[in-house]
Amino acid sequence: MKKIVSPLLLLTTLLFTHNALAYNPGAVEEACKKPKFSSFSLAEYNAATKLEVPAQSDFSFTLSNNIDPATLKLTAKKKPLPFTITDKNSFFLVTGKIPADYTGKFVRIDAQVMAKLSCKGLDGWLIKIAGQ
Repeated sequence: MKKIVSPLLLLTTLLFTHNALAYNPGAVEEACKKPKFSSFSLAEYNAATKLEVPAQSDFSFTLSNNIDPATLKLTAKKKPLPFTITDKNSFFLVTGKIPADYTGKFVRIDAQVMAKLSCKGLDGWLIKIAGQ
């Protein structure tokens, strides 16, 4: 019995040692962290509350600081939406204004941005603009 246990113990030890030696901390890739969108300032529309926002409202939201600000795209009804992005060190503040063209309409504001490690971040908000 002892003759069988010793080779098995040696084989098991060699297998575990081989796996431990194969680890290379330099080969670990950084995981991509998707951008985080938060603090959208306008009331989002839903069927229960039917909240509307005033025409030509200013809006804002924040983005995590792991983004490339040059890649941010905002659209409303699939048309580019003008905005300003400000670096606040620990996050980015995005501000804009709803164009007068959308008065009395439903509008989805879509945001798209790339993180520094090439992860795409997408978010959007459906709002109803009050009529005049």
